[in-house]
Amino acid sequence: MRRFAALYERLDRSTGTGDKRRALVDYFRQAPAADAAWAAWLLSGGKVGGARARIASGGELRAWAAAESGLPDWLVEDCYHQVGDLAETLALLFDDPAPAQLAPDAGLAQWIETRLAPLANADEAPRRALVVGAWRSLRFGERLVFNKLLTGALRVGVSQGLVQQALAAFSGVEIALLAQRMLGTWTPDAAFFEALVSPEPQPGDGQLPYPFFLASPLEASPESLGDVRQWWLEWKWDGIRLQVLRRADGVVLWSRGEERMDGRFPEIEAAAAALPAGCVLDGELLAWRPGAAEPLPFSVLQTRIQRRRPGPKTLADAPVRVLAYDLLEEDGQDLRALPLAQRRARLAALLEGCDTDRLALSPRLAADDWTSASSLRDQARALGVEGLMLKAAQSPYRHGRKRGDWWKWKVDPLNVDAVLLYAQSGHGRRSTLFTDYTFGLWDGGALVPVAKAYSGLDDASILRLDRWIRAHTRERFGPVRAVEPVQVFELGFEGVNRSARHKTGVAVRFPRILRWREDKSAAEADAVDRLRALAR
Repeated sequence: MRRFAALYERLDRSTGTGDKRRALVDYFRQAPAADAAWAAWLLSGGKVGGARARIASGGELRAWAAAESGLPDWLVEDCYHQVGDLAETLALLFDDPAPAQLAPDAGLAQWIETRLAPLANADEAPRRALVVGAWRSLRFGERLVFNKLLTGALRVGVSQGLVQQALAAFSGVEIALLAQRMLGTWTPDAAFFEALVSPEPQPGDGQLPYPFFLASPLEASPESLGDVRQWWLEWKWDGIRLQVLRRADGVVLWSRGEERMDGRFPEIEAAAAALPAGCVLDGELLAWRPGAAEPLPFSVLQTRIQRRRPGPKTLADAPVRVLAYDLLEEDGQDLRALPLAQRRARLAALLEGCDTDRLALSPRLAADDWTSASSLRDQARALGVEGLMLKAAQSPYRHGRKRGDWWKWKVDPLNVDAVLLYAQSGHGRRSTLFTDYTFGLWDGGALVPVAKAYSGLDDASILRLDRWIRAHTRERFGPVRAVEPVQVFELGFEGVNRSARHKTGVAVRFPRILRWREDKSAAEADAVDRLRALAR
Protein backbone atom coordinates (compact mmCIF):
# COMPACT_ATOMS: atom_id res chain seq x y z
CA MET A 1 0.00 0.00 0.00
CA ARG A 2 2.85 2.39 0.79
CA ARG A 3 4.32 2.01 -2.70
CA PHE A 4 0.96 2.70 -4.35
CA ALA A 5 0.31 5.62 -1.96
CA ALA A 6 3.67 7.08 -2.96
CA LEU A 7 2.72 6.68 -6.63
CA TYR A 8 -0.62 8.40 -6.01
CA GLU A 9 1.08 11.33 -4.28
CA ARG A 10 3.62 11.66 -7.10
CA LEU A 11 0.88 11.58 -9.73
CA ASP A 12 -1.24 14.07 -7.80
CA ARG A 13 1.65 16.54 -7.57
CA SER A 14 2.65 16.17 -11.23
CA THR A 15 1.22 18.63 -13.72
CA GLY A 16 2.89 17.36 -16.90
CA THR A 17 1.92 14.23 -18.80
CA GLY A 18 5.56 13.24 -19.14
CA ASP A 19 6.09 13.40 -15.38
CA LYS A 20 3.04 11.23 -14.76
CA ARG A 21 4.19 8.71 -17.37
CA ARG A 22 7.63 8.45 -15.75
CA ALA A 23 6.03 7.96 -12.34
CA LEU A 24 3.94 5.09 -13.71
CA VAL A 25 6.91 3.47 -15.45
CA ASP A 26 8.94 3.63 -12.23
CA TYR A 27 6.08 2.02 -10.31
CA PHE A 28 5.54 -0.82 -12.82
CA ARG A 29 9.27 -1.60 -12.76
CA GLN A 30 9.32 -1.95 -8.97
CA ALA A 31 5.91 -3.35 -8.04
CA PRO A 32 5.10 -7.07 -7.79
CA ALA A 33 2.98 -8.28 -10.69
CA ALA A 34 -0.18 -8.60 -8.58
CA ASP A 35 0.16 -5.03 -7.28
CA ALA A 36 0.93 -3.75 -10.78
CA ALA A 37 -2.20 -5.46 -12.12
CA TRP A 38 -4.38 -3.77 -9.52
CA ALA A 39 -2.72 -0.41 -10.16
CA ALA A 40 -3.41 -0.70 -13.89
CA TRP A 41 -7.01 -1.71 -13.15
CA LEU A 42 -7.70 1.13 -10.71
CA LEU A 43 -5.96 3.85 -12.72
CA SER A 44 -7.88 2.73 -15.82
CA GLY A 45 -11.20 3.33 -14.06
CA GLY A 46 -11.83 -0.04 -12.42
CA LYS A 47 -13.18 -0.42 -8.90
CA VAL A 48 -12.58 -2.84 -6.06
CA GLY A 49 -15.00 -5.73 -6.40
CA GLY A 50 -16.75 -4.41 -9.51
CA ALA A 51 -19.98 -2.47 -9.89
CA ARG A 52 -22.17 -4.57 -7.59
CA ALA A 53 -19.79 -5.07 -4.68
CA ARG A 54 -20.18 -2.63 -1.78
CA ILE A 55 -17.58 -2.19 0.92
CA ALA A 56 -19.31 0.86 2.34
CA SER A 57 -21.71 3.49 1.08
CA GLY A 58 -20.91 7.18 1.28
CA GLY A 59 -23.53 7.62 3.98
CA GLU A 60 -22.02 4.82 6.08
CA LEU A 61 -18.52 6.26 5.74
CA ARG A 62 -19.67 9.70 6.87
CA ALA A 63 -21.62 8.23 9.79
CA TRP A 64 -18.68 6.08 10.92
CA ALA A 65 -16.30 9.03 10.61
CA ALA A 66 -18.59 11.22 12.70
CA ALA A 67 -18.88 8.56 15.40
CA GLU A 68 -15.15 7.83 15.54
CA SER A 69 -13.97 11.43 15.36
CA GLY A 70 -16.54 12.76 17.83
CA LEU A 71 -17.74 15.39 15.36
CA PRO A 72 -21.46 16.01 14.83
CA ASP A 73 -22.97 14.66 11.62
CA TRP A 74 -23.73 18.14 10.27
CA LEU A 75 -20.11 19.20 10.62
CA VAL A 76 -18.85 16.13 8.75
CA GLU A 77 -21.38 16.87 6.00
CA ASP A 78 -20.31 20.50 5.84
CA CYS A 79 -16.63 19.49 5.66
CA TYR A 80 -17.45 17.14 2.80
CA HIS A 81 -19.23 19.84 0.82
CA GLN A 82 -16.38 22.26 1.39
CA VAL A 83 -13.62 19.81 0.46
CA GLY A 84 -15.62 18.31 -2.42
CA ASP A 85 -14.00 14.87 -2.21
CA LEU A 86 -15.25 12.33 0.31
CA ALA A 87 -12.01 10.30 0.42
CA GLU A 88 -9.94 13.40 1.19
CA THR A 89 -12.46 14.63 3.77
CA LEU A 90 -12.33 11.33 5.64
CA ALA A 91 -8.54 11.26 5.53
CA LEU A 92 -8.36 14.77 7.02
CA LEU A 93 -10.68 13.96 9.92
CA PHE A 94 -8.14 11.61 11.59
CA ASP A 95 -4.64 12.22 12.92
CA ASP A 96 -1.71 10.03 11.90
CA PRO A 97 -1.15 7.14 14.33
CA ALA A 98 1.81 6.88 16.65
CA PRO A 99 4.66 4.69 15.30
CA ALA A 100 3.65 1.80 17.54
CA GLN A 101 0.11 1.86 16.14
CA LEU A 102 1.08 1.81 12.46
CA ALA A 103 -0.27 -1.10 10.48
CA PRO A 104 2.41 -3.43 9.03
CA ASP A 105 2.94 -2.62 5.37
CA ALA A 106 1.06 -4.85 2.95
CA GLY A 107 0.94 -4.75 -0.81
CA LEU A 108 -1.93 -3.23 -2.77
CA ALA A 109 -3.10 -6.65 -3.94
CA GLN A 110 -3.01 -8.03 -0.38
CA TRP A 111 -5.08 -5.12 0.93
CA ILE A 112 -7.70 -5.58 -1.76
CA GLU A 113 -7.83 -9.35 -2.12
CA THR A 114 -7.54 -10.45 1.51
CA ARG A 115 -9.10 -7.53 3.39
CA LEU A 116 -11.47 -5.45 1.28
CA ALA A 117 -12.93 -7.80 -1.32
CA PRO A 118 -13.95 -10.59 1.14
CA LEU A 119 -16.07 -8.07 3.07
CA ALA A 120 -17.99 -6.75 0.09
CA ASN A 121 -21.74 -6.81 0.85
CA ALA A 122 -21.09 -8.28 4.31
CA ASP A 123 -22.85 -7.21 7.51
CA GLU A 124 -22.06 -3.75 8.79
CA ALA A 125 -20.05 -4.73 11.86
CA PRO A 126 -17.06 -6.40 10.11
CA ARG A 127 -17.02 -3.78 7.37
CA ARG A 128 -16.98 -0.96 9.89
CA ALA A 129 -14.28 -2.64 11.96
CA LEU A 130 -12.00 -2.94 8.93
CA VAL A 131 -12.54 0.62 7.77
CA VAL A 132 -12.15 2.23 11.19
CA GLY A 133 -9.09 0.09 11.90
CA ALA A 134 -7.47 1.33 8.71
CA TRP A 135 -8.27 4.96 9.55
CA ARG A 136 -6.60 4.51 12.94
CA SER A 137 -3.47 2.71 11.68
CA LEU A 138 -2.54 4.35 8.34
CA ARG A 139 -0.66 7.56 7.70
CA PHE A 140 -2.40 10.31 5.76
CA GLY A 141 -1.16 9.33 2.29
CA GLU A 142 -2.08 5.67 2.73
CA ARG A 143 -5.32 6.61 4.47
CA LEU A 144 -6.26 8.81 1.51
CA VAL A 145 -5.59 6.00 -0.98
CA PHE A 146 -7.47 3.52 1.19
CA ASN A 147 -10.47 5.85 1.15
CA LYS A 148 -10.14 6.22 -2.60
CA LEU A 149 -10.42 2.45 -2.90
CA LEU A 150 -13.63 2.60 -0.87
CA THR A 151 -15.22 5.43 -2.84
CA GLY A 152 -14.00 4.20 -6.24
CA ALA A 153 -12.82 7.62 -7.46
CA LEU A 154 -9.05 8.05 -7.75
CA ARG A 155 -9.30 11.32 -9.75
CA VAL A 156 -5.57 11.75 -10.16
CA GLY A 157 -5.36 12.94 -13.76
CA VAL A 158 -4.41 9.60 -15.30
CA SER A 159 -6.28 8.12 -18.25
CA GLN A 160 -6.25 4.54 -19.45
CA GLY A 161 -4.28 5.72 -22.46
CA LEU A 162 -1.55 7.11 -20.21
CA VAL A 163 -1.42 3.83 -18.29
CA GLN A 164 -0.99 2.00 -21.60
CA GLN A 165 1.78 4.35 -22.66
CA ALA A 166 3.63 3.64 -19.42
CA LEU A 167 3.14 -0.11 -19.79
CA ALA A 168 4.48 0.06 -23.34
CA ALA A 169 7.56 1.97 -22.17
CA PHE A 170 8.06 -0.49 -19.32
CA SER A 171 7.54 -3.71 -21.29
CA GLY A 172 8.44 -2.93 -24.90
CA VAL A 173 5.07 -4.34 -26.05
CA GLU A 174 3.36 -2.33 -28.79
CA ILE A 175 0.78 0.01 -27.29
CA ALA A 176 -1.93 -1.10 -29.73
CA LEU A 177 -1.56 -4.69 -28.52
CA LEU A 178 -1.63 -3.58 -24.88
CA ALA A 179 -4.79 -1.59 -25.54
CA GLN A 180 -6.36 -4.62 -27.20
CA ARG A 181 -5.51 -6.90 -24.29
CA MET A 182 -6.97 -4.43 -21.80
CA LEU A 183 -10.34 -4.29 -23.54
CA GLY A 184 -13.31 -6.03 -22.00
CA THR A 185 -13.52 -7.74 -18.62
CA TRP A 186 -10.27 -8.93 -17.10
CA THR A 187 -9.12 -10.02 -13.67
CA PRO A 188 -6.40 -7.87 -12.07
CA ASP A 189 -3.99 -10.54 -10.89
CA ALA A 190 -0.37 -11.49 -11.40
CA ALA A 191 -1.14 -13.95 -14.21
CA PHE A 192 -3.05 -11.34 -16.18
CA PHE A 193 -0.34 -8.73 -15.76
CA GLU A 194 2.39 -11.10 -16.89
CA ALA A 195 0.33 -12.01 -19.98
CA LEU A 196 -0.48 -8.35 -20.60
CA VAL A 197 3.15 -7.27 -20.86
CA SER A 198 4.37 -10.43 -22.59
CA PRO A 199 5.71 -9.95 -26.13
CA GLU A 200 4.50 -13.46 -27.00
CA PRO A 201 1.02 -14.13 -28.50
CA GLN A 202 -1.53 -15.01 -25.84
CA PRO A 203 -4.35 -17.61 -26.12
CA GLY A 204 -7.16 -15.08 -25.70
CA ASP A 205 -5.89 -12.51 -28.19
CA GLY A 206 -8.15 -13.79 -30.99
CA GLN A 207 -11.33 -13.17 -28.98
CA LEU A 208 -10.50 -9.52 -28.31
CA PRO A 209 -11.55 -6.55 -30.45
CA TYR A 210 -9.12 -4.09 -31.93
CA PRO A 211 -8.88 -0.74 -30.10
CA PHE A 212 -11.49 1.53 -31.65
CA PHE A 213 -10.42 4.50 -33.78
CA LEU A 214 -12.39 7.54 -32.60
CA ALA A 215 -13.27 10.67 -34.55
CA SER A 216 -12.74 14.21 -33.28
CA PRO A 217 -15.37 16.96 -33.43
CA LEU A 218 -14.94 19.24 -36.44
CA GLU A 219 -14.68 22.74 -35.01
CA ALA A 220 -13.01 24.51 -37.95
CA SER A 221 -14.58 25.21 -41.34
CA PRO A 222 -14.75 22.02 -43.46
CA GLU A 223 -13.00 23.93 -46.28
CA SER A 224 -9.87 23.83 -44.10
CA LEU A 225 -9.68 20.09 -44.83
CA GLY A 226 -8.93 20.70 -48.51
CA ASP A 227 -10.50 18.98 -51.48
CA VAL A 228 -13.71 17.19 -50.49
CA ARG A 229 -12.91 14.43 -52.98
CA GLN A 230 -10.05 13.32 -50.73
CA TRP A 231 -12.55 12.56 -47.99
CA TRP A 232 -14.95 9.71 -47.44
CA LEU A 233 -18.36 11.03 -46.37
CA GLU A 234 -20.85 8.89 -44.44
CA TRP A 235 -23.77 9.46 -42.15
CA LYS A 236 -22.97 9.67 -38.45
CA TRP A 237 -25.33 6.99 -37.22
CA ASP A 238 -26.98 7.26 -33.81
CA GLY A 239 -26.48 3.75 -32.47
CA ILE A 240 -23.90 1.62 -30.67
CA ARG A 241 -20.41 1.32 -32.11
CA LEU A 242 -19.69 -2.37 -32.58
CA GLN A 243 -16.96 -4.70 -33.77
CA VAL A 244 -18.07 -8.03 -35.25
CA LEU A 245 -15.42 -10.74 -34.92
CA ARG A 246 -15.96 -13.81 -37.10
CA ARG A 247 -13.81 -16.62 -35.76
CA ALA A 248 -13.58 -20.29 -36.68
CA ASP A 249 -15.56 -21.21 -33.57
CA GLY A 250 -18.29 -18.58 -33.92
CA VAL A 251 -19.09 -14.88 -33.77
CA VAL A 252 -18.09 -12.41 -31.04
CA LEU A 253 -19.65 -8.94 -30.67
CA TRP A 254 -17.87 -6.14 -28.83
CA SER A 255 -19.23 -2.67 -28.06
CA ARG A 256 -17.03 0.41 -27.92
CA GLY A 257 -17.77 0.39 -24.20
CA GLU A 258 -15.58 -2.75 -23.98
CA GLU A 259 -18.49 -5.05 -23.31
CA ARG A 260 -19.11 -8.39 -25.01
CA MET A 261 -22.59 -8.42 -26.50
CA ASP A 262 -22.83 -12.12 -27.38
CA GLY A 263 -26.36 -13.47 -27.05
CA ARG A 264 -28.03 -10.06 -26.91
CA PHE A 265 -28.38 -9.71 -30.68
CA PRO A 266 -28.78 -13.26 -32.03
CA GLU A 267 -29.98 -12.04 -35.44
CA ILE A 268 -26.67 -10.22 -35.95
CA GLU A 269 -24.67 -13.26 -34.89
CA ALA A 270 -26.65 -15.42 -37.32
CA ALA A 271 -26.02 -13.00 -40.19
CA ALA A 272 -22.32 -12.71 -39.36
CA ALA A 273 -21.97 -16.50 -39.28
CA ALA A 274 -22.25 -16.38 -43.08
CA LEU A 275 -18.98 -14.43 -43.25
CA PRO A 276 -15.70 -16.30 -43.74
CA ALA A 277 -13.71 -16.99 -40.58
CA GLY A 278 -10.86 -14.64 -39.81
CA CYS A 279 -12.53 -11.27 -40.37
CA VAL A 280 -13.36 -8.30 -38.14
CA LEU A 281 -15.86 -5.60 -39.07
CA ASP A 282 -16.32 -2.18 -37.48
CA GLY A 283 -19.76 -0.62 -37.71
CA GLU A 284 -22.87 0.71 -36.02
CA LEU A 285 -25.61 -1.30 -34.36
CA LEU A 286 -29.00 0.35 -34.97
CA ALA A 287 -32.65 -0.34 -34.26
CA TRP A 288 -34.06 -0.70 -37.78
CA ARG A 289 -37.16 -2.34 -39.19
CA PRO A 290 -36.54 -4.55 -42.26
CA GLY A 291 -37.12 -2.60 -45.45
CA ALA A 292 -37.36 0.78 -43.68
CA ALA A 293 -35.55 3.81 -45.09
CA GLU A 294 -34.25 5.11 -41.78
CA PRO A 295 -33.37 3.81 -38.30
CA LEU A 296 -35.64 3.78 -35.29
CA PRO A 297 -34.86 6.15 -32.39
CA PHE A 298 -31.98 5.24 -30.12
CA SER A 299 -34.46 4.78 -27.27
CA VAL A 300 -35.79 1.68 -29.07
CA LEU A 301 -32.29 0.20 -29.17
CA GLN A 302 -31.88 0.93 -25.46
CA THR A 303 -34.66 -1.54 -24.65
CA ARG A 304 -32.39 -4.36 -25.81
CA ILE A 305 -28.99 -3.41 -24.46
CA GLN A 306 -29.39 -5.12 -21.07
CA ARG A 307 -31.41 -8.11 -22.31
CA ARG A 308 -28.91 -10.94 -22.46
CA ARG A 309 -31.39 -13.39 -23.95
CA PRO A 310 -34.14 -11.42 -25.74
CA GLY A 311 -37.46 -13.15 -26.29
CA PRO A 312 -39.63 -13.20 -29.44
CA LYS A 313 -41.55 -10.05 -28.47
CA THR A 314 -38.37 -8.06 -27.88
CA LEU A 315 -36.91 -9.25 -31.18
CA ALA A 316 -40.08 -8.17 -32.98
CA ASP A 317 -40.50 -4.83 -31.21
CA ALA A 318 -36.88 -3.74 -31.55
CA PRO A 319 -35.29 -5.32 -34.64
CA VAL A 320 -31.64 -4.44 -35.17
CA ARG A 321 -29.17 -4.07 -37.99
CA VAL A 322 -25.42 -3.46 -38.30
CA LEU A 323 -24.18 -0.99 -40.87
CA ALA A 324 -20.51 -1.81 -41.37
CA TYR A 325 -18.10 0.94 -42.34
CA ASP A 326 -14.67 -0.62 -41.95
CA LEU A 327 -12.83 -3.93 -42.33
CA LEU A 328 -10.03 -4.43 -39.81
CA GLU A 329 -9.10 -8.02 -40.51
CA GLU A 330 -9.61 -10.47 -43.39
CA ASP A 331 -8.35 -14.04 -43.69
CA GLY A 332 -6.66 -13.50 -40.34
CA GLN A 333 -4.62 -10.59 -41.73
CA ASP A 334 -4.56 -7.24 -39.90
CA LEU A 335 -5.67 -4.61 -42.44
CA ARG A 336 -5.49 -1.53 -40.24
CA ALA A 337 -2.39 -0.12 -41.92
CA LEU A 338 -4.07 -0.11 -45.36
CA PRO A 339 -5.72 3.09 -46.64
CA LEU A 340 -9.41 3.43 -45.86
CA ALA A 341 -10.34 3.30 -49.57
CA GLN A 342 -8.73 -0.16 -49.89
CA ARG A 343 -10.30 -1.43 -46.69
CA ARG A 344 -13.73 -0.25 -47.84
CA ALA A 345 -13.38 -1.93 -51.24
CA ARG A 346 -12.56 -5.23 -49.54
CA LEU A 347 -15.44 -4.71 -47.09
CA ALA A 348 -17.93 -4.20 -49.94
CA ALA A 349 -16.78 -7.41 -51.60
CA LEU A 350 -16.95 -9.32 -48.30
CA LEU A 351 -20.54 -8.26 -47.62
CA GLU A 352 -21.92 -9.29 -51.02
CA GLY A 353 -24.64 -11.88 -50.52
CA CYS A 354 -25.14 -11.11 -46.80
CA ASP A 355 -28.55 -10.61 -45.21
CA THR A 356 -28.74 -6.86 -45.85
CA ASP A 357 -31.58 -6.42 -43.36
CA ARG A 358 -29.16 -7.51 -40.63
CA LEU A 359 -25.65 -6.79 -41.95
CA ALA A 360 -25.11 -4.18 -44.64
CA LEU A 361 -22.58 -1.66 -45.93
CA SER A 362 -22.81 1.89 -44.60
CA PRO A 363 -23.16 3.92 -47.82
CA ARG A 364 -20.64 6.47 -49.01
CA LEU A 365 -22.24 9.86 -49.70
CA ALA A 366 -21.41 11.81 -52.86
CA ALA A 367 -20.46 15.50 -52.68
CA ASP A 368 -18.73 17.59 -55.35
CA ASP A 369 -17.77 20.36 -52.94
CA TRP A 370 -18.18 21.39 -49.32
CA THR A 371 -21.33 23.33 -50.12
CA SER A 372 -23.08 20.18 -51.31
CA ALA A 373 -21.64 18.33 -48.29
CA SER A 374 -23.21 20.95 -46.05
CA SER A 375 -26.55 20.40 -47.81
CA LEU A 376 -26.30 16.69 -46.99
CA ARG A 377 -25.57 17.51 -43.36
CA ASP A 378 -28.69 19.69 -43.23
CA GLN A 379 -30.77 16.60 -44.07
CA ALA A 380 -29.33 14.51 -41.23
CA ARG A 381 -31.81 15.13 -38.46
CA ALA A 382 -34.80 14.39 -40.70
CA LEU A 383 -33.20 11.01 -41.48
CA GLY A 384 -32.59 10.16 -37.83
CA VAL A 385 -28.81 10.60 -37.98
CA GLU A 386 -26.48 12.97 -36.13
CA GLY A 387 -24.59 14.53 -39.02
CA LEU A 388 -21.68 13.49 -41.21
CA MET A 389 -18.49 11.51 -40.71
CA LEU A 390 -15.50 12.79 -42.67
CA LYS A 391 -12.70 10.24 -43.12
CA ALA A 392 -9.52 10.76 -45.09
CA ALA A 393 -9.60 8.28 -47.97
CA GLN A 394 -5.94 7.37 -47.41
CA SER A 395 -6.14 7.10 -43.62
CA PRO A 396 -5.08 3.96 -41.75
CA TYR A 397 -7.21 2.65 -38.91
CA ARG A 398 -5.53 4.09 -35.84
CA HIS A 399 -6.48 3.51 -32.20
CA GLY A 400 -7.90 6.04 -29.78
CA ARG A 401 -8.73 9.62 -30.65
CA LYS A 402 -5.97 10.69 -33.06
CA ARG A 403 -6.83 14.02 -34.64
CA GLY A 404 -6.55 14.72 -38.34
CA ASP A 405 -7.90 11.68 -40.22
CA TRP A 406 -11.43 11.18 -38.91
CA TRP A 407 -13.83 13.98 -38.04
CA LYS A 408 -17.46 14.06 -36.90
CA TRP A 409 -19.37 17.00 -38.37
CA LYS A 410 -22.53 16.92 -36.32
CA VAL A 411 -25.68 18.92 -36.95
CA ASP A 412 -26.15 22.03 -34.87
CA PRO A 413 -27.77 21.18 -31.51
CA LEU A 414 -31.44 21.59 -30.82
CA ASN A 415 -32.05 24.32 -28.29
CA VAL A 416 -34.55 25.71 -25.80
CA ASP A 417 -34.56 28.67 -23.43
CA ALA A 418 -34.96 27.31 -19.90
CA VAL A 419 -35.11 28.75 -16.40
CA LEU A 420 -32.60 27.91 -13.66
CA LEU A 421 -34.44 26.21 -10.78
CA TYR A 422 -31.83 24.42 -8.64
CA ALA A 423 -28.07 24.48 -8.14
CA GLN A 424 -25.61 22.16 -6.43
CA SER A 425 -21.89 22.45 -5.75
CA GLY A 426 -19.46 20.61 -7.97
CA HIS A 427 -16.58 18.29 -7.13
CA GLY A 428 -12.82 18.56 -7.04
CA ARG A 429 -11.55 22.06 -7.79
CA ARG A 430 -15.14 23.28 -8.18
CA SER A 431 -16.35 21.89 -4.87
CA THR A 432 -16.75 25.40 -3.41
CA LEU A 433 -18.80 26.66 -6.37
CA PHE A 434 -22.30 25.96 -7.58
CA THR A 435 -21.69 24.38 -10.98
CA ASP A 436 -24.41 21.70 -11.33
CA TYR A 437 -27.67 23.20 -12.51
CA THR A 438 -31.26 22.02 -12.98
CA PHE A 439 -33.41 23.83 -15.54
CA GLY A 440 -37.15 23.97 -16.12
CA LEU A 441 -39.68 24.82 -18.82
CA TRP A 442 -43.25 26.04 -18.57
CA ASP A 443 -46.00 23.45 -18.37
CA GLY A 444 -49.55 24.63 -17.65
CA GLY A 445 -48.41 27.82 -15.91
CA ALA A 446 -45.75 26.09 -13.75
CA LEU A 447 -42.04 25.54 -14.27
CA VAL A 448 -41.14 21.83 -14.33
CA PRO A 449 -37.61 20.41 -14.34
CA VAL A 450 -36.52 19.02 -17.72
CA ALA A 451 -32.72 18.82 -17.72
CA LYS A 452 -29.51 19.02 -15.72
CA ALA A 453 -26.42 20.60 -17.22
CA TYR A 454 -22.88 20.87 -15.93
CA SER A 455 -20.93 22.40 -18.80
CA GLY A 456 -20.95 25.34 -21.16
CA LEU A 457 -20.16 28.34 -18.96
CA ASP A 458 -16.69 29.87 -18.75
CA ASP A 459 -14.99 30.42 -15.39
CA ALA A 460 -15.98 34.09 -15.16
CA SER A 461 -19.65 33.27 -15.75
CA ILE A 462 -19.52 30.43 -13.20
CA LEU A 463 -18.15 32.80 -10.54
CA ARG A 464 -20.77 35.44 -11.32
CA LEU A 465 -23.60 32.92 -11.29
CA ASP A 466 -22.30 31.40 -8.04
CA ARG A 467 -22.53 34.79 -6.34
CA TRP A 468 -26.04 35.27 -7.68
CA ILE A 469 -27.16 31.81 -6.47
CA ARG A 470 -25.93 32.49 -2.93
CA ALA A 471 -27.77 35.81 -2.82
CA HIS A 472 -31.02 34.48 -4.30
CA THR A 473 -31.51 31.10 -2.60
CA ARG A 474 -35.12 30.44 -1.59
CA GLU A 475 -34.79 26.97 -0.01
CA ARG A 476 -32.11 24.43 0.81
CA PHE A 477 -32.37 20.65 0.44
CA GLY A 478 -29.07 19.38 1.79
CA PRO A 479 -26.44 20.41 -0.78
CA VAL A 480 -29.11 21.56 -3.26
CA ARG A 481 -30.39 25.12 -3.37
CA ALA A 482 -33.67 26.23 -4.91
CA VAL A 483 -33.21 29.68 -6.42
CA GLU A 484 -35.50 32.44 -7.57
CA PRO A 485 -36.71 31.30 -11.03
CA VAL A 486 -35.65 34.34 -13.02
CA GLN A 487 -32.40 33.44 -14.81
CA VAL A 488 -32.82 32.15 -18.37
CA PHE A 489 -30.25 30.01 -20.21
CA GLU A 490 -30.17 28.62 -23.71
CA LEU A 491 -29.62 24.86 -23.54
CA GLY A 492 -28.38 22.75 -26.42
CA PHE A 493 -28.96 19.02 -26.81
CA GLU A 494 -28.60 16.28 -29.40
CA GLY A 495 -32.14 14.96 -29.45
CA VAL A 496 -35.38 14.42 -27.57
CA ASN A 497 -36.89 11.02 -26.84
CA ARG A 498 -40.22 10.08 -25.36
CA SER A 499 -39.73 8.76 -21.84
CA ALA A 500 -42.23 7.22 -19.43
CA ARG A 501 -39.72 7.72 -16.58
CA HIS A 502 -39.97 11.52 -16.75
CA LYS A 503 -43.02 13.48 -15.58
CA THR A 504 -42.88 15.61 -18.71
CA GLY A 505 -42.95 12.51 -20.93
CA VAL A 506 -39.71 13.46 -22.68
CA ALA A 507 -35.97 13.30 -22.03
CA VAL A 508 -33.24 15.31 -23.74
CA ARG A 509 -29.90 13.77 -24.75
CA PHE A 510 -26.55 15.35 -23.78
CA PRO A 511 -27.81 18.74 -22.54
CA ARG A 512 -25.31 21.58 -22.09
CA ILE A 513 -25.44 25.34 -21.63
CA LEU A 514 -25.01 27.37 -24.80
CA ARG A 515 -25.35 30.87 -23.33
CA TRP A 516 -26.77 32.92 -20.49
CA ARG A 517 -29.85 34.73 -21.84
CA GLU A 518 -29.78 37.86 -19.70
CA ASP A 519 -31.82 39.57 -22.39
CA LYS A 520 -34.84 37.37 -21.61
CA SER A 521 -37.24 37.17 -18.69
CA ALA A 522 -38.45 33.88 -17.23
CA ALA A 523 -41.86 34.46 -18.80
CA GLU A 524 -40.19 34.29 -22.22
CA ALA A 525 -38.69 30.83 -21.61
CA ASP A 526 -39.97 27.90 -23.68
CA ALA A 527 -42.73 25.45 -22.82
CA VAL A 528 -42.46 21.69 -22.48
CA ASP A 529 -44.73 21.37 -25.52
CA ARG A 530 -41.83 22.50 -27.68
CA LEU A 531 -39.78 19.52 -26.49
CA ARG A 532 -42.71 17.16 -26.94
CA ALA A 533 -43.08 18.32 -30.53
CA LEU A 534 -39.40 17.49 -31.16
CA ALA A 535 -39.53 14.04 -29.55
CA ARG A 536 -39.04 11.01 -31.74
